[in-house]
Amino acid sequence: MSDAPIDTQTCTPTLPGFTCGLDATLRVVAGKWKPLILYFLAQDGPTRYGELRRAIRDVSDKMLIQQLKELEGDGLVKRTDYREIPPRVDYSLSPLGISLAQALVPLCTWGTENMEEVTRVFARREASHGKRVA
Repeated sequence: MSDAPIDTQTCTPTLPGFTCGLDATLRVVAGKWKPLILYFLAQDGPTRYGELRRAIRDVSDKMLIQQLKELEGDGLVKRTDYREIPPRVDYSLSPLGISLAQALVPLCTWGTENMEEVTRVFARREASHGKRVA
């Protein structure tokens, strides 16, 4: 692990209203499910709702629909309605969504590389609070 300082110059704010670039990014992906939605759409390309629902375990229909609408409204996800019967709709990433999904890859790598330690952290947290932490 490197002890080198983090280059914060790349996160310098350029627009008012944000503390830094990280602030802007976190506001876009705020919530438990948005990063996972972006991840699965980046893996599989255009994806139907049911496939996405199965891939993202534990998310409710209401929450998944809400998060997809927000991502669509933010220009990260494209919703294609084929206007067929039975209804067929799929979701894919916009160019902006692709660039954000690519930015999330290092976080995924970090999680994979540190999964054992993270599991221990959550076990300690659960034990000290006496409840399950998701």
